[in-house]
Amino acid sequence: MIERLLILTATTLLLWAGIASAETVDFRLSDNCPPSFEESAAGTCQLRTMYDFYDSVQGAGLGGTQTSLPPHRDGFSPQQIDLGRYLFFDPVLSRDATVSCASCHNPEQGFSDDLPRSRGIGDQEVARAAPTLWNTAFLNKFFWDAHATSLEEQVVGPLFASNEMGNSPEDLLATLSTIPAYQALFDQAYPQRKNGPIQLDEVYHSLAAFQTSLISLNSRYDRYAHGYHAALSAPEVEGLNIFRSFVARCAECHTPPLFTNQQVAVIGAPEPEGRPIDVGAQITYDAPELKAGFKVPTLRNIAQTAPYMHSGRFNNLREVVEFYNGGRGHAVPEGVDLQLHWHISSPDLTDYELDRLVDFLGTLTDESLKPEVPSQLPSGLAPVHDKPQANIVTTQKTSGDAS
Repeated sequence: MIERLLILTATTLLLWAGIASAETVDFRLSDNCPPSFEESAAGTCQLRTMYDFYDSVQGAGLGGTQTSLPPHRDGFSPQQIDLGRYLFFDPVLSRDATVSCASCHNPEQGFSDDLPRSRGIGDQEVARAAPTLWNTAFLNKFFWDAHATSLEEQVVGPLFASNEMGNSPEDLLATLSTIPAYQALFDQAYPQRKNGPIQLDEVYHSLAAFQTSLISLNSRYDRYAHGYHAALSAPEVEGLNIFRSFVARCAECHTPPLFTNQQVAVIGAPEPEGRPIDVGAQITYDAPELKAGFKVPTLRNIAQTAPYMHSGRFNNLREVVEFYNGGRGHAVPEGVDLQLHWHISSPDLTDYELDRLVDFLGTLTDESLKPEVPSQLPSGLAPVHDKPQANIVTTQKTSGDAS
């Protein structure tokens, strides 16, 4: 408890200094929708893409290269999206003001990080790698074990986990309420609130709004899919054909155009040496058959998000495709019984074919709509979009919630 108070006191002093420096900045939220969004008559932002012109099997974003995307979330106001952007990069959301959402979801690293398992306050290691946030507007399951079903529910996890951002609902609202600039911005984003106190639902909603604006659908693959076949080289087209083939079967789970079918799959990926098996979605669904099952991740911007798998087990994409080529269940530890997904087989691809797969995966990179990192924040703190910083409360190290 004493350690927690010391951290809060140091953070409060830092905030007072930061707020004083931020008071000279006239923070205004954007009145314009992000690129690729069109403002509706109701003043909300609606996503528009080339994929809107296509149909799809069962309307679920399944099929060939020219197929529609699955249903998605939009309809937030420009101001709500922009407020979420400020909050996303602001370490004031964490208990000791050292970690922002962008610490683990860095836009310079595919909205992931370069760690096998991310690190939160006090440099504490979390259980799994940080997944990318690109195209989360289309997802209906969140976290590797699929235990959240909305972006708002997803936000709650890292905000209040003791080894991530380590905050509490009460402390978060108390901190934001001391920052006049945030009070004004929440009034802009939620005018119906009429200068009332900031609400948790508004924090969650605005962070969700920003995440839905992270759209990546203009890669070289997309230009190829829309009919410009010169967008891919001959080796990359070979890789696409292997990816979609019934031999490799990659596309059956990583289904274009989203490059995930949003299901949970047991693939038998190995854990790092010395770590016990992660049971994953077995706990979420109380289903023994999903032991070591994890959500199929999107492959969008996959070249930017190494290391790979839920545990960061593989350092590069060549290692990943070699794992899938190694034979059904080849990496499952002796004595562990897993019900491997039926798509996992033994494709016996050649080295040449594995190289072509890697070539193709590189064509899924598109960061053309990467949002701008705020140069200044309403809290007065410096934007954090890298690994957790230790330059604010340098003497405090926590192993969990000290209270």
